[in-house]
Amino acid sequence: MDELNNLFQGFAVALTLPNIGFMLIGIFLGVLIGVLPGLGGANGVAILLPLTFGMSPTSAIIMLSCIYWGALFGGAITSILFNIPGEPWSVATTFDGYPMAQKGKAAQALTAAFTSSFVGAFVAVLMVTFLAPLVAKFALNFGPPEFFAVQLLTFASFIGMSKEPPVKTLLAMMLGFALAAVGLDSVTGTLRMTYGQESLLKGFDFLIAVIGLFGIGEILLTMEEGLAFKGQKGRISLKDVLETWKELPKYWATSLRACLIGCWMGVTPGGATPASFMSYGTAKRISKHPENFGKGAIEGVIAPETAAHAAGTSALLPMLTLGIPGSPTAAVLLGGLLIWGLQPGPLLFTEQKDFVWGLIASMYLGNIVGLIVVLTTVPWWAAILRIPFSIIAPVIVVICAVGAYTVHNSMLDVVLMLVFGLMGYAFKKLKYPLAPLVLALVLGDMAETSFRQSMLISKGSLEIFVSTPLAGSITGLALIMLLWPVFGHLKKLNRD
Repeated sequence: MDELNNLFQGFAVALTLPNIGFMLIGIFLGVLIGVLPGLGGANGVAILLPLTFGMSPTSAIIMLSCIYWGALFGGAITSILFNIPGEPWSVATTFDGYPMAQKGKAAQALTAAFTSSFVGAFVAVLMVTFLAPLVAKFALNFGPPEFFAVQLLTFASFIGMSKEPPVKTLLAMMLGFALAAVGLDSVTGTLRMTYGQESLLKGFDFLIAVIGLFGIGEILLTMEEGLAFKGQKGRISLKDVLETWKELPKYWATSLRACLIGCWMGVTPGGATPASFMSYGTAKRISKHPENFGKGAIEGVIAPETAAHAAGTSALLPMLTLGIPGSPTAAVLLGGLLIWGLQPGPLLFTEQKDFVWGLIASMYLGNIVGLIVVLTTVPWWAAILRIPFSIIAPVIVVICAVGAYTVHNSMLDVVLMLVFGLMGYAFKKLKYPLAPLVLALVLGDMAETSFRQSMLISKGSLEIFVSTPLAGSITGLALIMLLWPVFGHLKKLNRD
């Protein structure tokens, strides 16, 4: 009852006219940020953070969090329409969202993505509202071994559940790890594989790689396929949206699993990107028709979008209760709290009730407003498919180049984007999966740091990964997922 009373008080704070205005501005800016490749929710919030210093902390956090919700929604748009992930967590959405758009089902794919995003975020906000003390206590049990075990589970799940041959998946992942190792060693401070180039001190930026691998690679492939520059027609209506909504309840089990995976990865914190990959892989493995995945299965859109939003939203929980950001955007928001003179932690819930519960209430309202905004503008986004590809392709290249340049304001990033574009083209021609490479590039640094910290703590003993029930259970599950193809092969031999 205390939580409900506090929540109603938070709604009273969030529903003031100025805060509603900031909420709408934040949603629209967030969708725009999500659509532009390379900008990203964290970068968008960081760029706009200085503009909020003159506002009250409550209004500022409402606007910034709504930018985050909008970016989560907007990342799916270019993933589905052009196979260009607007956000890192939208990569998995391209696997089935883009094939759906190619089949003339852009409206259904977008509606499914937006609705699933809303469901994932709504479940996560419910968890934040009612389970904050319990989840915060659980998160305190995570140290380097547990973090590495979660990351190992992500990698192993992708190898075990990939539709591609395990060897190809593993080779692509190894290349991703090699690229992630470039730059300054965070533990020893030594340089690795920079070859005297100062620009490589920070390594390869994930966003640059994604823009090149997916955006430029897809354009090169399309150009090779007969230079068929013909836009697809994307007529949609309210009837399309309603028909999609009628179909979505059939996949309630997929949504529920995705919510659980997303909330888990957001709190631990694993992050929205690995959550979307893991949810996609789990949905494919459990589906009655796994052969449809990658060809335009609506489940392949529901699973990653639900998990990504659940993870992205629940990542704010450890940030508020413990001061531990569960995502890059949460880290930026944490910096905002400190600038505003607010100290994250358990005391924040007692000393700054209006702020905390106003923020939680804005999560409910922001997601509702975000869903309405993106659904009502679906015709505008789907109409992009009607533009001939000969016109839209150069525009996409320019947007990709601008997005790559704005990451570090460096022309080298534009060159690297083109190099990654050629790599993406080669991977698609050779039928090697891109997703494992991207996943390893994203999590490689984090996994390495967690592993090496664990080794320092245990003085080089691998037993540390089974030394506690939590780490041991996650590591055991990771090994099962890694060996899953072997189990499947043995089962097939027994049948023969």
